[in-house]
Amino acid sequence: MDVQVEQEVVGTRTVVHVAGEIDVASADRLRERLNRTVAEGGTDLVVDLTGVTFMDSTGLGLLVGTLKRVRTAGGRMALVIDSEQLMKIFRITGLHQVFSIHETLEATLAD
Repeated sequence: MDVQVEQEVVGTRTVVHVAGEIDVASADRLRERLNRTVAEGGTDLVVDLTGVTFMDSTGLGLLVGTLKRVRTAGGRMALVIDSEQLMKIFRITGLHQVFSIHETLEATLAD
């Protein structure tokens, strides 16, 4: 399964909805979208990963790189993750302490 990426603006925040698999074969599409979003000023960023069924280290690296770009621009980035399988990856790598992570988009937008 390929990765699908959609974007919307909710108030002052840019929400990027991601669905499918984020791996070495599909990560470029997501990387390009996130890079373009940040370059265009979308530095109050929410990445909604509730539609993601699989993520490998390429996807993790992509998100860490985006977080660095957002912080360098003076912004903030949050993730929406409702899958225990995906959360496990963030806990094992310690990235759950690096990212602001919520289970729902509503909770993330309220933060």
